[in-house]
Amino acid sequence: MNYRHHFHAGNFADVFKHVLLMQLVHGMQRKEKGFLYLDTHAGRGGYDLSMPSILPDGRSREPEFPAGIGRLWDAPAGLPPILTEYLGLVRRFNERQGATDAELKFYPGSPWVAKFLLRPQDRMALCELRADDAEALDFEFARETKVTVQAIDGYTGLKAVLPPPEKRALVLIDPPFESRAEFADILRGLRDMLKRLPGAVCAVWYPVTERVRAEEFHRAFLDLAPPPTFFAEISIAGVDSLLRMKGCGLLILNPPWQIDREIRAILPVLAEGLKVDYGAGSQSGWLVPEK
Repeated sequence: MNYRHHFHAGNFADVFKHVLLMQLVHGMQRKEKGFLYLDTHAGRGGYDLSMPSILPDGRSREPEFPAGIGRLWDAPAGLPPILTEYLGLVRRFNERQGATDAELKFYPGSPWVAKFLLRPQDRMALCELRADDAEALDFEFARETKVTVQAIDGYTGLKAVLPPPEKRALVLIDPPFESRAEFADILRGLRDMLKRLPGAVCAVWYPVTERVRAEEFHRAFLDLAPPPTFFAEISIAGVDSLLRMKGCGLLILNPPWQIDREIRAILPVLAEGLKVDYGAGSQSGWLVPEK
């Protein structure tokens, strides 16, 4: 599976991931003390939705954002507050990039989603292995304060950056899943992270292409003897759908207090707004309960 960020910018998985990321940032900010936001697979930082996505063989891909952020862009009033805030953030990014008249032309990656929310006492560390994306990312944040960009493998970044001086961190692991070994790499990265900063809040994004693979990942994760961990998933179609990726999930280690309630409240809204076929829905629960 190829999940390079530009190919899928603004799709249903981005909407899901970025809304929950905003909830996690707000959860971290319930405490006055600053924290580090670490993005292990940061991509380019932001994306021009009008640019065609060209595959290595020269074929072009159909854009995915119309079925993602496009469905919410002109949504009527009355959305839950977190979705209203999310749309406002995307509009702010569009204006920053030069779009006019509330045009949906640009979409922020997770680095900008987080940056727009961080306080003066918070800071960011961004890792990106691809040289072209890392260069673009460095350019995007060259004038921003309290942001460091490193052109390194994100799993190496976990060892290079943690533990931070703040002793508090929100880590996003959002890999491209270009390798069949990605789930195993995630588990190794989490093992390293837990050794260095056991209390880190960590969100791991994963695709749900086959239910069995997600369940295998959950079982293997439990072998790490992890701290309290909550998971949230949405599906945009049922198991009989021909879609390659029917859903996605977020595994959250050490979730902030009561964040599970906030996430559970928004999941059905996201699933309903982004569904494309029968069988869409959401699920969530504690893989490792709070003590």
